[in-house]
Amino acid sequence: MVKTSNNLEFDLEYIFKIINKQNPDKIGLQFPEGLKRQSFNIASLIEDHTGKDVIISGDPCFGACDIDYYLLSTVDIMFHFGHSTMNIEDNSTVYFIECQSNIDLTNVVKKAIPELKGKKIGIITTVQHTGKIQSAVKILESHGFEVILGTGDSRIKYPGQVLGCNFSVTDSSQCDEYLYVGSGNFHPIGVYLSKGKRVIIADPFMDEIRIVDPFKTMKQRYIVIAKCHDAIDFGIIVSKKGGQKRDKLATKLKKLAKNHNKNAYIIYMDLITPEQLLNFKVDAFINTACPRIAIDDVGNYQSPILTPIEFEILLGERNWDDLALDEIRGD
Repeated sequence: MVKTSNNLEFDLEYIFKIINKQNPDKIGLQFPEGLKRQSFNIASLIEDHTGKDVIISGDPCFGACDIDYYLLSTVDIMFHFGHSTMNIEDNSTVYFIECQSNIDLTNVVKKAIPELKGKKIGIITTVQHTGKIQSAVKILESHGFEVILGTGDSRIKYPGQVLGCNFSVTDSSQCDEYLYVGSGNFHPIGVYLSKGKRVIIADPFMDEIRIVDPFKTMKQRYIVIAKCHDAIDFGIIVSKKGGQKRDKLATKLKKLAKNHNKNAYIIYMDLITPEQLLNFKVDAFINTACPRIAIDDVGNYQSPILTPIEFEILLGERNWDDLALDEIRGD
């Protein structure tokens, strides 16, 4: 195992075995932003051990849905670090190298117990902690809780695993509330808005417990919808990334806009940033790409960005009570 500077580890021997078996001439490496600082060290380890040429992707990487296909076309095999496979298409020359957290979850899960009010607890986490989530299950069960680990749809590899675009492991109606083991607020807020049930965050990095409060996010989304009240011209963003590309949804939204006497234009993009959208003069955008684009950087875009659900609310096709985070689901 190789340990990174941010408490993650991965199996380097597994990589060597694949290289020895496949005997490639050129090897590609792709990293999410949080692991890019490790890229030179990992590339050196692979080159020194195998004698093969290694090329590193320098483009942003936002998840397993974001494969660098240009690099893939120039190498024989590619290792994609930090994410689990999503089973979205045949990438037989892409190997997903999961980076598991080596942080002990025991203390922070025990801290969460006094905050739990239900008896049936759904545990959710990100891929970094899936290898240790069973320890959290045992702790809760030893305190009399019934624990539910959802299996999710075809995009989800592990029970209890959530993605920034997929909360399908929470589809069980049996849970009284959810315990999210991980850092950050986006995933647990998404679960809260998706299920309308209480979510407790057990953050092993900060060693603290937080109760999800979606008020700020909900207020922002209501404001964005309100800003689009008189909008006529809409740009519908479609991602070129394989795991985010939703052509059919974009076509459906365009037809819906026309039915409501609105103008809509479909825009294909790879990297979606405030700067990239400046030259498109529309009243608002509708984002069908990664759901986090409309949420995380809401204040950085000159024109409002709606999710597909929010656009339907704007047009009166949905009720305001239907507001939830957008999800990209599998089978």
